[in-house]
This record gives sequence, C-alpha cells and structure tokens, in this order.
Amino acid sequence: MAPLLAFVVLAGIIGGGGYFGYLWLSDALVPDDYTGQGTGQVVIEIKQGQSASEVAQELERQGVVASARAFTNAIANANMSDKLQPGEYKLRKEMSAASAVAMLVPGNQLLAKVPLKEGLRLSQTYAELAAKTGKPVKEFAAAAKDAEALDLPPYAKGRLEGYAFPATYEFQPKTTPKEMLAAMVKRFKQTAEQLDLEGGAKALDRTPHEIIVIASIVQAEAGRKEDMGKIARVIYNRLDLKPPMKLQMDSTVMYALGKFRTTATIPETRTKHPYNTYMNLGLPPGAITNPGDDAIEAALNPEKGSWLYFVATDPKSNVTKFATTDAEFQRLLAEFKANGGG
Repeated sequence: MAPLLAFVVLAGIIGGGGYFGYLWLSDALVPDDYTGQGTGQVVIEIKQGQSASEVAQELERQGVVASARAFTNAIANANMSDKLQPGEYKLRKEMSAASAVAMLVPGNQLLAKVPLKEGLRLSQTYAELAAKTGKPVKEFAAAAKDAEALDLPPYAKGRLEGYAFPATYEFQPKTTPKEMLAAMVKRFKQTAEQLDLEGGAKALDRTPHEIIVIASIVQAEAGRKEDMGKIARVIYNRLDLKPPMKLQMDSTVMYALGKFRTTATIPETRTKHPYNTYMNLGLPPGAITNPGDDAIEAALNPEKGSWLYFVATDPKSNVTKFATTDAEFQRLLAEFKANGGG
C-alpha cells in the first residue's frame, strides 16, 4: 500500500504543478493590458530605425501600456509592425495597447505648422519660426551663418536673405533651426529649377543672384501680383539706361534702416548705406526680402514697356500706376498725395 500512496501523492504534486504551470502559460499568452483610452498625456518619440518591440518597451516604461507584449500583439494584429514612422506622438497613460497602436499611425506625429508669406525679411522669418516652434530667434540667426550646412547655392554668396523660400512648412518638435532653414533653402532650389532661374538669368545677361535681388525688390514694392512684371521692367529700364539711373526704391531704404514703412522721408533717402538705392547706382548687394515664385517669375520675364517710374497712387487699394516721363511721374505723385499718401 505504501508504494501506491506515494504514487498518489506524487501525482497530486505533479498535477498541482501542472495547474500552476497552466496559469503561468496563460499569463504569457494573454499579457497584461489596460482597458479604455487612458488618462493624462505623455509624448512618446519614435526614433528613426526603431523596431516595434523597442517602441513597445518604451511605452511600457512610460506607463502608456501595461506590458510590451500587449503592444507587440496589438500592433501585429493591426498589421502595422513595420509601418511605424519616426516622430513625436501624443498618447495617454494606462491606455489599452490597441488604443496606443491607433494613435501611432503615420501622419499623427506632433508637427509645428509654420506659414511664411512672401516678402518677409529674414528677421521677420526668424520671429515667425520662433513663435510657432518655440525655438529662440538667436538660434535661427546663428544657423543662418552656416551656408554650407544650409546647402545654399553658390550664387547666394553665403547670404540666406532671398533664399529662405516662403511657403507653409510643417516641422517636428525635434527639428533644429538649422534643419528648418535648410528645408526652406531646399524649397527655394526646387522653385529655381522649375523656373529655370540660371538659364533665365543668363538670357537676361544677369546672374541668378541679381535676379533674386530684383525679385526681392519687386516683392517689396508690388501691392498686387498683376503689377509685378511692370515693376520688374522699371528696374531693368533704369539699370539699362546709358548712363544708368539710380533705382531710388524706398523699400531698399527701409531695409537699410530696419524699418517697415512703404515710403521713405527725404532725410532717410540720404542715409549712407550699401542698400540705399537713392545714394548708390545699381542693385543693392543682396536681397531685401524672401520673394515668392510670382516675383521671381516677374524678374525673369518682365513685361515690355518703356516705364521708368511707378507710384502706388491709392495706398488703400494698392493700385500702382506707371509713367515714362518725369512730368507723368509728378502727376502720379500728386495723385498719391491727394489720396492721403506721403
């Protein structure tokens, strides 16, 4: 009887062990998982090249999911294991693994949307970027000095002004000021290629840089798109006169003084500065704004005409009128003053 009793006891021990082993195996097959959408907020960064299992471990560490295994199971069930995109994502604490997966879909990254309109100066561009991204203005100004890192075209002569293309950009929170400015230069180069900037400049016997300088003045002076081609023609007509005529553009004086008015006073036009086209012949050494594609197109393809002058005769409507003679110009100035300009 003793051997039979021993067998029964041993079988009970093994049976008990089997039961607890079953429980252990069940826990492994059905990992811990929270239910619901979670609470609070946590920002998770997925780095370039990270695997789903690495992301799962980080989510568990941050308290987003109950277990890494729950997340890897959920992302496999969603057929997204190889579809995670780098970036920062806003999730919640103690959310179900399936809910976490749903919030990590491509396109859900936290992005700073920065609309930059045509004609902003670099100083204004830095301010807009800083306001939308939270990066200090001084970091953008410092990044602008590294022409090589920004991949500026050779004809830019190391100057970013004129080459930070205006458009709406979306940046991830980790994007550096240097990377943001480089993206703007890249966009400029794409536009320059589309418009054949280098070929067009050669046809006009100008350098690409001169075209951008002209475009920047056109952008600053034009109140309406339809006037850009004529304003560009005025600039060329003045440059091409023998002897050449000073451009006398108020926008260049304002740039020299760091001001933003449309009209310069007589004392301001006497300011000694390389960018003051009342005092110096020819184009200023660099752009005074960051022009858009319409202004660049106008600089490459100015309208035909003999105009030497233009005046925004009605400041309220932005209507610009053009003149060939000084007498015509004086009449336009009188109209401008009658409409409250001056």
